[in-house]
Amino acid sequence: MKMTFYKYQGTGNDFIIVDNRTKTFPKNNVDIITKLCDRHFGIGADGVILLENDTATDFRMIYFNADGSETMCGNGGRCAVAFAKQLNIIDSKTTFTAFDGKHYAEINNGLVSLHMIDVNEIIVKDTYTFANTGTQHHVEMVDNLDNFPVFEKGKDIRYNIYGETGSNVNFVEQLTTDTFRVRTYEKGVEDETLACGTGVTAVAIAMHATKKTTETSINLPVEGGLLKVHFEENNGNYSNIFLEGPAVCVFKGEIEL
Repeated sequence: MKMTFYKYQGTGNDFIIVDNRTKTFPKNNVDIITKLCDRHFGIGADGVILLENDTATDFRMIYFNADGSETMCGNGGRCAVAFAKQLNIIDSKTTFTAFDGKHYAEINNGLVSLHMIDVNEIIVKDTYTFANTGTQHHVEMVDNLDNFPVFEKGKDIRYNIYGETGSNVNFVEQLTTDTFRVRTYEKGVEDETLACGTGVTAVAIAMHATKKTTETSINLPVEGGLLKVHFEENNGNYSNIFLEGPAVCVFKGEIEL
């Protein structure tokens, strides 16, 4: 079967996106997903996004990591919104359904602002913070992030602290009162990615919860560009969380499955 696909990226977090409203994509076949994401023998991507019809919202986004595991992806969600606009499913505002529930988003001049789930439980340890922003995230501050061994340390934490279930691991360096640089090791990809939307969301909340900042609008430079997160906080509960950044269509192609 020949499949049409689109390649999107959001600050370097890249995705294969398929219009699956006809439900022809074999989404139960993990081997196909991993092969498509392989950067040597496939198209190459951090994950696969399927856009499908939904009875309650404008569309449903189904996201698979490169290893075939299903989860929520913040940058993937933003790219799915841009793709839905390209397909004329939406205009500038939308509500869609994802792995972690319903999301609202707006798109304007290539920038997508995505409403994330509320975060009401934050675990603060001596050396790190943990939060679930649609998927699990470990947040740890380090010095000299440029030269930090993200892959080695991230893999160690992902498996030795969190076991088989795992967690994404974010390493953070504070630049100013409202700016935190982030590098992320992503489970499911099992490598450092150029950006992670749920990851920077977790970082912004963790930095506020641990009083590294009093700001509620945070700039988050990542390896692939700049993301922004803003939120409201009340008695340790975080709501109206928005992830903002670019979403770009790189190319369109066909591949034989």
